[in-house]
Amino acid sequence: MEYNNNNKKFIVPLISSTFFEENKTKYKLAEFIKKSQKLSMGRYCFLFEKKFANLHKVKYATLFNSGGSANLAMIQVLKNLGKIKDGDKIAFSAITWSTNVMPIIQLGCKPIPLDLNPKYLNVSSEEIKKKLKLHNIKAIFLTNILGHCGDMIKIKELCKKRNIILFEDNCEGLGTIAYKKRLGTFGLMSSSSFYVAHHISTIEGGMVITNDFQIDQELKLVRANGWDRNLKEKTKKKLRKKNKIFNNFEASYTFYDLAYNLRPTEITGFLGNLQLNKIDRIAKKRENNYKYFNNYLIGKNDVNQIYTKHINLLSSFAMPIFFKSNKLREFYRKIFEKNKIEIRPLIAGHIEKQPFFKKYVKNKFTLNNTKKIDKCSFYFGNYPQLTNIQKTNIIKCLKQIL
Repeated sequence: MEYNNNNKKFIVPLISSTFFEENKTKYKLAEFIKKSQKLSMGRYCFLFEKKFANLHKVKYATLFNSGGSANLAMIQVLKNLGKIKDGDKIAFSAITWSTNVMPIIQLGCKPIPLDLNPKYLNVSSEEIKKKLKLHNIKAIFLTNILGHCGDMIKIKELCKKRNIILFEDNCEGLGTIAYKKRLGTFGLMSSSSFYVAHHISTIEGGMVITNDFQIDQELKLVRANGWDRNLKEKTKKKLRKKNKIFNNFEASYTFYDLAYNLRPTEITGFLGNLQLNKIDRIAKKRENNYKYFNNYLIGKNDVNQIYTKHINLLSSFAMPIFFKSNKLREFYRKIFEKNKIEIRPLIAGHIEKQPFFKKYVKNKFTLNNTKKIDKCSFYFGNYPQLTNIQKTNIIKCLKQIL
């Protein structure tokens, strides 16, 4: 979600502040910067990685300068390790963010959009089965849309059975627990984002988590130019022996594989450590808001209900409303806008309509559910800082839905 800084015209903007507990956080950040001797990637970044991995009960985490960079790095890692190659088909959620799809195209793979199941507002195992009859899919990149997910247990089992790599974009799902597991822990790896509009903010920032040591080491290599400075000693020795690098002098500027400079700063690490301590409080507040607003949608004829019984804790990124028709969406859109509640389409919407996708992907896909969801939905902001006055204005609109 892009942050609209011109939000004073809205009574309920998509986001009210950069940080949870804004003033305290800014004060601590200012003090940190004044005292710091070094602001490039260092110990605060590494501590944040450790804490983030522990939160998700996984072995490894790698911090990046953005969630988009994290997505790029995941696909580059799969290519570097030979798990996918040029021309391989990678399936993805047909409603997602641009930087989930662009790396698939940029790195020479073929994007295959997966139609959404309206029940979950997300991809289900049944849609994947349909696509597998038509395409030889090597990997699946699922987006946990606004903190929602499909039948992830069945999806995971299906991918394991068919030897398909499953990885997640959990940039909108931080804190959500489904099937008694945190979203982002169902696949080989997953990305998170800490942009200003997200559950926790480091201004810009992203993370990839995994339980696979080789994946973790390659992520750290891809993050930092392709050199070995942040790798474990045994990985360094293996790389240097293979490439006949015999001393630290030569190793300092040796680059082993395709990579980028996607490193975060110590500001990212400091803010991450500060914010992560509050994630459970933040997630619970978002869930409480979701339940409060959703109570006014239950039983309404003009909207479709979104199934969430498989979700133990819904860390709602934003509040979606899925109307029965585009005509109804447009009717209620005007009501929300008139009441100065900022709304947006469902993320990037139907990906096939995006100019970049039409330019580089010539194949056409049958995505009827995705088209309907795109044309019939919008969302408004849901964040812990919502005031009672703001909630009252939202409820005023929700009460008008029939």
